[in-house]
Amino acid sequence: MNKVSIITLGCKQNKYESDCMAEILSRNGYEVIDTLEYADIYVLNTCAVTNEAEKKSRQHIMKFNKLNPNAKIIVCGCASENNLEQFKNKDNVFAIIGTENKQSILDLIDNALMQKYPIPLEYNSPVSPQKTTTREYLKIQDGCNNFCSYCIIPYLRGRSRSRALEDILSEARILSQRSKEIVLTGIDISDYRINRQKALPILMQELSSIPALIRLGSLEVGVIDIELLETLRSMPNFAPHFHLSLQSGDDSVLKRMNRHYSAQEFYEKTRLILQYFPNANLTTDVIVGFAGETEEEFINTRDFIEKVGFSFVHIFPYSRRDGTLSSKLYKDLPSSIKKERVDRLEEVNARLKENYLNKFIGKSSRMLVEEKKDYWEGFSPEYIRCYYNGNVASGDLINIRFVKRYKDGLIVEKI
Repeated sequence: MNKVSIITLGCKQNKYESDCMAEILSRNGYEVIDTLEYADIYVLNTCAVTNEAEKKSRQHIMKFNKLNPNAKIIVCGCASENNLEQFKNKDNVFAIIGTENKQSILDLIDNALMQKYPIPLEYNSPVSPQKTTTREYLKIQDGCNNFCSYCIIPYLRGRSRSRALEDILSEARILSQRSKEIVLTGIDISDYRINRQKALPILMQELSSIPALIRLGSLEVGVIDIELLETLRSMPNFAPHFHLSLQSGDDSVLKRMNRHYSAQEFYEKTRLILQYFPNANLTTDVIVGFAGETEEEFINTRDFIEKVGFSFVHIFPYSRRDGTLSSKLYKDLPSSIKKERVDRLEEVNARLKENYLNKFIGKSSRMLVEEKKDYWEGFSPEYIRCYYNGNVASGDLINIRFVKRYKDGLIVEKI
């Protein structure tokens, strides 16, 4: 057996960890792919953020067996951490672990192990991902201390723990030799710490000398302060894109969610960002129809999103998650109400995106070239999708001017 397919569900952290497993396997003579096709061995890195995500994880087992009835299947990740038993009796499932010890992938291929490892108090994770795209993911942190009432992840990933600064810098230097952009990832990177003290500004200052664009993953708004913003503004390689997790623009809903800020506090932090980065791209996540959300609370969220002026909102209908506080305390809304509110919010979302993109027409920036379709496609540091018709190659970083609207981004010209 020598062909391994690693299928990743869920978050960027899972993607990073899958790429690390791929590198371990490649170095030991295996052919590794990340597509759903025939393979001798399948590694399923699962997600459990919703009940539906766990269902999809189970369904993938059936897909593997259709592709190869004699496959050896290994399961890891959040869904197996949450409930290992759901995979035990599936055909050809050979080994199962949870969220920890994915770096033992070679041992799992040879040993029919079915157990969850203890979640450590200190950072312990696979490292050195295989290159798979034009941008690199760099994991700096694991776990979460927030315990939002709708989220099961702190129970599956454990408490927040940070990677050693020198380990991060060492991997960043390696990644910058093969790609021009690095995205910092983790479960809650806002809580990055050195010697138990919050230290995201220190980390970013250290990364300012890395010869690659540095992009922050999703942030909690509480980490935004003058110290961080002054550090980011001083960096020659910072990508001015702030993805701030909002979830609701109504204070009553935020309280039921156990989010640790008010709408006004969130708004003030966005204005502070714009003082330092006037053209910053502000994006967010919003949960629509959270348990017990009234029409008035929804309207407050809709109006707040317009007030902030996000460029893009990832909109999710609330999905009741077994094992969370909200599933026990609050009555769920009918799916028809949630869908109708999602549709209304998508109308606002489309208008906000159009407004943001139009501001950039005629302005200059850079484009990280990714892939060729009708145009060469890629992203600017602001995370605007760029379309370019010219002589470039995947992985190039070019100076561009935004010309006009096109599809979900802007056509650009080289300067």
